[in-house]
Amino acid sequence: MRYPSRSGPSQPPADEDNPYWVSFSDIMAGLLVVFILATVALMLQLIERKETLTDKMKELTKAVKVRETIVLTIQERLREQNIMVEVTENESIIRIPEEELNFKTMSYDIPESQQDSVRIIGRVLYEEISFIELDTGMSRSSYLDTVFVEGHTDNRPTSETKVVYGNWGLSTLRALSLWKYWDEFSNKNQSLALLKNHNNKPLFSVSGYGAGRPVTAQQTNEEEWKRNRRIDIRFTVKQPTLKDYEKIRADSL
Repeated sequence: MRYPSRSGPSQPPADEDNPYWVSFSDIMAGLLVVFILATVALMLQLIERKETLTDKMKELTKAVKVRETIVLTIQERLREQNIMVEVTENESIIRIPEEELNFKTMSYDIPESQQDSVRIIGRVLYEEISFIELDTGMSRSSYLDTVFVEGHTDNRPTSETKVVYGNWGLSTLRALSLWKYWDEFSNKNQSLALLKNHNNKPLFSVSGYGAGRPVTAQQTNEEEWKRNRRIDIRFTVKQPTLKDYEKIRADSL
């Protein structure tokens, strides 16, 4: 007598024998490879962008350091010759106080008694700004954007019948007078007008602020007025431009 088989109904083919599942596995493996490659590409872009930002920060840090070196070295060299200037605003300004450059009331002529000191200041400025950095072989001027010769007055009014535009005009004329003196009486091979910035443009500029940027909280006595009558030499460094930042931003999109 023949008994029915206990093996039950026939089993369907195993998944691995099904062509559909084989194709699906291949697709998933391919997508995984694409995902990995995309991730690697994104990481490389992020690394490149970070390196670009790092390079820009290094350039800015170097420029600030060079400016600090210029300003502090000038101050020290002038001190050695008994010319006392101040350094202010995070080593970005050399301030020539009234003791070293004292214009007469309503006048913008360089006093004869102070002309030697003024010539020395101009020469030291040129030598330190044009100095070649040993680690880069670049002139210090290439790290700068502009050097402003700024005139300032105290807050007492100046008659516009004697000086056009009052204190504003007087401060500008005093800064211009100093610049002209340097240009006319300095060694022509060491003229500040020859110095160029990182864009190969003239480095120096002249401006006047009148009483608009005081250095004392109030001006009620001769000592406070005296502190505000001054010439500031302001050093600005080259910085990443808006175009640089826009390029970094565009690369990140």
